[in-house]
Amino acid sequence: MILCLAILLWIGGRLSAQTFTLKSNEIGGQATNRQFFNGFGCHGENTSPELSWENAPAGTQSFAVTIYDKDAPTGSGFWHWLIFNIPANVMELKSNAGDVNKTIAPQGAVQSISDFGKAGYGGPCPPAGPIHEYLITVYALKSTLSLDRNTGPALVGFNLNANTIAKASIVMYAQQ
Repeated sequence: MILCLAILLWIGGRLSAQTFTLKSNEIGGQATNRQFFNGFGCHGENTSPELSWENAPAGTQSFAVTIYDKDAPTGSGFWHWLIFNIPANVMELKSNAGDVNKTIAPQGAVQSISDFGKAGYGGPCPPAGPIHEYLITVYALKSTLSLDRNTGPALVGFNLNANTIAKASIVMYAQQ
């Protein structure tokens, strides 16, 4: 009887465990003019979305967030935002944190070069045609990354994958 009770408690505890989750109060599935890039033929506000996450796994030493367009006609996709070394006690990025000219991003966080060729957020600006899928991912990392704002997306991605404990994603779609 005691063994059965112990097994039921263990199973119940496993079922109620919370998963690492990414959320946004600004993104409802579709990019708005607020998130769209201002350039390359687009006329948006180029404001990075508010993002928050919860239930980070044990051992998390820092976080990173990326926005990636797998549908970009480049042969390798397009990185729109890479921000890493977000302190482990921070669970959100405020709207427009991707503007490197403002002090909205958490202290200590690094925003490196996107495929636009500069640091910070660059919003969606897909060419006319099919809808593009923008994958927004938060990474729980086992360390901070020894990289700076001049590091390109491929090297950031390599280091993210080498240090990821868990990750969570949401999708934003955009079309012109």
